[in-house]
Order: sequence, then structure tokens, then C-alpha cells
Amino acid sequence: MIKKKLALSLLTFLLAYNGFSQESKPKDSVIQPEIKRSFLDSIKNTFVVDETSNCIDNQCIKELSSTQDIFDGLLSDIKNLDLNVPVDYEFSTDVFKERLRLMDEKSPFHIDYNPQLENLVKNFLKNRKRSYERLMGLSHYYFPMFEEAMARHNVPLEIKYLAIVESALNSKAVSRMGATGLWQFMFQTGKQYGLRIDSYVDERSDAYKASDAAARYMAGMYKIFGDWELVLASYNSGAGNVTKAIRRSGGFQNFWNIKSKLPKETQGYVPAFLATMYIFEYHKEHGIVPQKPVANHLEVDTIAVKKNISFKQLSDLLDIPVPDLEFLNPSYKMKVVPYITGRTNFITLPKNKIAVFASNEDKIYAYVDYEESKREKRLAPKQKKEAILPTAPVEEALVQTTKTTKSNARTKFHTVRPGDNLGAIASKYGVTVKEIKDWNNMRSTALQSGRKLKIQVKDTTSVQEEAIAQVDSGVNKVAKTKSPVVAETNLKKSTAIAEHTVSEGETLTTIAKKYRMYVADLKKINNLKESTVKVGDKLKLKATIDNVDKAEQIEEAVASNDTKENIHTVKKGENIFQIAKIYKVGVDDILNWNNLTTTNINVGDELKIEKVQEVVAETPKKKINKFEEQRLYIVQKGDSLFKISQKHNITVAELKKKNNIKDNELQPGMKLKI
Repeated sequence: MIKKKLALSLLTFLLAYNGFSQESKPKDSVIQPEIKRSFLDSIKNTFVVDETSNCIDNQCIKELSSTQDIFDGLLSDIKNLDLNVPVDYEFSTDVFKERLRLMDEKSPFHIDYNPQLENLVKNFLKNRKRSYERLMGLSHYYFPMFEEAMARHNVPLEIKYLAIVESALNSKAVSRMGATGLWQFMFQTGKQYGLRIDSYVDERSDAYKASDAAARYMAGMYKIFGDWELVLASYNSGAGNVTKAIRRSGGFQNFWNIKSKLPKETQGYVPAFLATMYIFEYHKEHGIVPQKPVANHLEVDTIAVKKNISFKQLSDLLDIPVPDLEFLNPSYKMKVVPYITGRTNFITLPKNKIAVFASNEDKIYAYVDYEESKREKRLAPKQKKEAILPTAPVEEALVQTTKTTKSNARTKFHTVRPGDNLGAIASKYGVTVKEIKDWNNMRSTALQSGRKLKIQVKDTTSVQEEAIAQVDSGVNKVAKTKSPVVAETNLKKSTAIAEHTVSEGETLTTIAKKYRMYVADLKKINNLKESTVKVGDKLKLKATIDNVDKAEQIEEAVASNDTKENIHTVKKGENIFQIAKIYKVGVDDILNWNNLTTTNINVGDELKIEKVQEVVAETPKKKINKFEEQRLYIVQKGDSLFKISQKHNITVAELKKKNNIKDNELQPGMKLKI
């Protein structure tokens, strides 16, 4: 009675306290935070998911995976165990013989008692009992697909035990020699039996396809040897080694009779297969309890994919861990299921996940497209103009380019990577270092990896481009003058000298890009020996016109036209074919005049030219137009024929033909015809 009263009093107190605490709190005192949902959340909220099935499948896969330690241990036993050494383990030999006889009755293998086989069985039972308990749990998942493949090619179903000896049922197992997968196919053997191996996929790890290839191999080898033990030996060491062992033994064709003539690993290979078969058949009698999953309910199926999809995306969408996807799909090396035109790739998933995938395909692929849209794309290449600076009439417009610019600015963010500096970033986006510092409230030029910098990207149509366009037209007019010598003089006079003051973070490369010039020209114009410049340095800018060098050569030829003989000193980058074109003579003529037997010439060689007057025979107008059409490119350090061909929209073959290049070697400073 007293206990009841105490209980009632305590209950009354708790109810009163609860009521008091509720009354003391205002209803709106706690503001619930607004939950922001991502695009992924909005898609997954529409999926119908069976949580119980998910839990069961995850538990099954977790208990089935991870057998690398068993694979290493079994491989070591097969290679290193001496089967002639007795093993201290309580075991009835008579019972063992009787069980082998019963196994032999129902198997196409010749299973006879052998002391070496008895020693190996004892060793496995003594040292590997736990391993076989786990392997028997795994076998419930793999053996049905193995048996289906063996039955399809009329191969004994007992060969399924060979996969335990080969890989310990580890689909990602790789041997020291590179053999891969459940059935340990070598690269060339896998290719020979139709297994696809490329950057994305290695079907040697695909349980279905590798099992089918192994069954086909066994069927083919049986046609050669007619004995299943010899077929197993050939699977391990190759048909050639088995054939040699038969010859060296004097023609015996029983495994135990040729065993000593086989490679050491193969000598323990077939006994390990027979010992595994025995342990699986009589595991109960030896107290081995298979480690089956708690809820043995894992059912899987496959579905074709219609877009590139990664394991990470599948994991996020379907709530299945990435390691589980790797276990079910071991053949995808890059953790990506690729989509390739004309070829269908499949993904293996638990059946309840297949249902979710199939009923929401459109939404899943929409999410894949959304993720792809976030990937950084290659920036569109900027249009490059010839390295020509404005003439005097437009020099003033160039100076005020930064002030008179039509722009449509948009904000972009750059993530700082190791090795980045403000100068390089400014050059990449076509802005100045000062602007980047202003936009991001920076006091120094120091950068921290991972920081996001705000960039105001400008789509600009500058006065400078208009000025350059005017210069282009001006050069064309100059090119139409009546004399080559006059043409060059007018070109030189019309070239304006402008100056650029070096700002913080700028380099010769960024300045050359800004004014569409070559770094080599900038250094030559300003007599610079080094490629470094300082803040505040003033650099002269001058037009880079490919025609000038040609015009100089024409002028030299015309200036010496009063004599019928001229000496030409070979310059760097020149060849005999270019010189012949300059003087409008044949290559054979130059060879005859100089008593040359080969077209090879060296820098500094002096060549006699006897028919210079033929240069003037052609009208000056036509001669200038010819050089106007001919563009030259000065080879820079690091250039290759391929890079130059891409830059100037020409093929490598055309470049080599135009410049008489027989190999791909280039030297900085060479002039190439484009």
C-alpha cells in the first residue's frame, strides 16, 4: 500500500514538472533552422526504398567480401609445403581411403589414396580450418555461377573447387606474375579467350565472363590430354610444360607419375584441388561450420547503363557503399561504368537497388548530367593576330586602350593551386595583378593553396584591335609599292615606337601576349640579354613583320645587281632551297657555281650566286606580293612540329615539305615557312 502511494506521488510530481516545463517555454522560443536541400536530395526524395532489404544486402556483402589474407595463405602453402613431411593431426587413414573411394565413384576425376594427399588434407584441417569456414560462406554466392558455366561447356562441376585454389574466391586477386581474378588469367590468355581488357575494364575479374572462359579452356585442354588431372596441371603451368613432363617421364600420362617433372608450384596444385574437394564434401565430419551471412538473402541482377556513371554517383543516389559496388563489379578498374558507342556495359546491383534504378533512370541520368556540367571545361582558344603593332596615326589610340574599352564583365572564381602566382593568373584571365588584388582585398601577392580568387572576366573589344586592323591594311598598302627596296623603307618608316611600363607581376611573356608579339622580338628591340624585367622598366614596342627579313634579302640582292656574281652568307635556319628561291635560281645552279656535291650547308658558309639580275627580271609588285603571302615562324624553345602545325592550322607533312625537313628536330631561332 505504501509502495503504491509512493509511485502515485512520483508520477504526479513528474507530470506536474513536465507541465511546468512546457508552460515555462514560449512556443516560438526555438526557431528551427531551414534545411537546404540539394539537387541530389530532391531526386532521392522521390525514390521508394525498402530499408529492411538494404540492411540485409549490406550485411551480406560485408560478410562475403575481404578474402585477401586467405588468398595469400593458400598460395604460400601450395608453393612451399613439402607433401612428404608427416603432419601431426589425429586422422583415420582407413576412413580417409573409404571417403576418397566414394568421391571417386561419383566424379570423372581419378581420386586415389596417396600419402602426399593425406598429409596435405591434415595440414589444411590443422592450420586452415577457419579459412575454409569463410570460403564455404563465400561459395554460396559464387558456386552457382561457376556450375552454370561448367555445365554449359560439358565440364565436370567439381572444377568449381579450382577457383578456391586459384584465388580463394577473391575476384580482385592478383598474383606475383600478374594473373588476375577468380580464375587467375594471365593478360594474353585472357585476351585469347575473349576477355576484354582496357583502361576502364578488366573482365578477368568478372565472375560470369571469367568462369565461362575458364570452362572453355578446360574443355579445349581435355580434347588434348583426355585426363582431367592433366587438364588442371595445364591450367596452372601451361600445356607445354605438361607435354614436356610426359616426355621426360617416359610417356606416363597420370599426374602422380609425372608430378616430379612438373614445375614446383604445379606439383602441389592438383593435390590442393583434391584436398579442397574432400574438405568441402566432408566438412561436417571435421567440425567445419560455414560462415554464412546472418541473413542469407543476397540476390543480384544486372542493368545496362546509358551514360558514364561513377561508383561515387551510384553510391550517393542508391545509398550503397562504394566498397559494396566494387565487390559486385570488380571488373571496373577506374570505379566508373563507361558508356561506349556500339558496346553495352552492365552494372551489377542487389535486386532491390535494381528496382530503384530501373524505375528512376531518367532522374539518375539527369543527376549525372548535372554533375558533368560542374566539371571545368577547356577555355575556348582566343583568336591570335599577327604580331604587328600600330603605326603612328593610331599610336595614340593604343596608349588609351585601357580607358576606351567596351566590356561586358562577369564574375568568375579561380581556385589557387600549388605553384600559382598572381602574374600567371592575371595572364590567364586577361586582367592585371592590381585588379585581382583590388577585387579580393589583398595587401600582398602571397597566395595560399585552395583559396578562391574573385575574377571579373571581361569580354572586350578594344581600340587596340581596331588599331591593329588599321595597321594590317596599312601593311598591305605598303606591300603594293613599286620597288622591293622602297617597300622595305616604307615599312620601316611606318612602324611606330610605343612604350610599355612594366607593372607588378608582369613578365616578358605576359607583355608579349598583350601586344601580340614574340618574346624574342621584345628582347631584341630592347637589347635584353635576360628574360627578367623589373617593375617600372620601360620597354619599346615595335611591329614584328615577317616580310622585313625577306625584304632585307631582296634589298641585298638588288643592291648587288650591278655585278653578276654575289656572295651569300648562310644564316641560321636557312637551307639551300630557300636561298635558291630568294635569288630566283635553281638549286642545281648553286651546286654547280660552288662545286657542291650535296645540298647540305652550314651556318656561315659563303655561297657564290652568279645570276642575281634574274631577281629584278620580275616586276617588283609581284615580288613583294610573293613575300606578303609567305609567312615565317621563328622556332621558340620547347616548340615541336606538331605544336607549330596546330597553332597555324597546317599539317606536319606540309610544314616538313615547305621547309625541306627530313626529321623532326628543330632548333630555337629557325625560321619556318607557314
